[in-house]
Amino acid sequence: MSFTLYGAAGSGSVPVEAAMTLIGLDYRVIEAVTWESESERDKVAAVNPMRQIPALVLPGGETLTESAAILIWLADSYPQARLGPSIDDPRRAQFLRWMSFIPAAIYSMFWVRDVPSRLVGDDATAQAELKRRTLERIADCWRIMDSQITPGRFLLGDDLSVLDLYVAVASRWTPRRARFTAEAPRMAKVVRRVDALPALQAFWAERFPFEDEP
Repeated sequence: MSFTLYGAAGSGSVPVEAAMTLIGLDYRVIEAVTWESESERDKVAAVNPMRQIPALVLPGGETLTESAAILIWLADSYPQARLGPSIDDPRRAQFLRWMSFIPAAIYSMFWVRDVPSRLVGDDATAQAELKRRTLERIADCWRIMDSQITPGRFLLGDDLSVLDLYVAVASRWTPRRARFTAEAPRMAKVVRRVDALPALQAFWAERFPFEDEP
């Protein structure tokens, strides 16, 4: 009963990998650094026509794409791991809200940033301006989320969830942790706690080492 995950170190597959590690699932990663080249994107084409990661192939052959959907599915499918509130839990509404907010408002910006010519062509000045504006948009979204959420030990209270894993990884992307901490000081305390989870120390070291932090 093995899973196959198309992903890459430091990418949106990392929170999925972290969740699967905590659950204790048997999985393998097919490395596909899709932002680097067409050949890397082609690795994913057979399971995801969008040629994007993460893409998770379930033991029965079904494919799941979209990081938030995969994380919610994992939390719901393995309730014993306690990585997400159940459908009748009062925290469920906010869980779904923020699990949707991250890909819609933040993660989507990286499709633009990775290859800015997709939207503005080859003009270097336009590309630089697009990158500046998307950076500010990401920072503003973190600020808004921080103002609307009341963390406990973790983002939804005292229990770790896949939302914590998602934010802990996404907050390390541009504009990176220093800016994230400035814009989202309450969430910053939580992600540092996620960084330090003993069960994930070997995992972080392999898939998203902390020595690359600013």
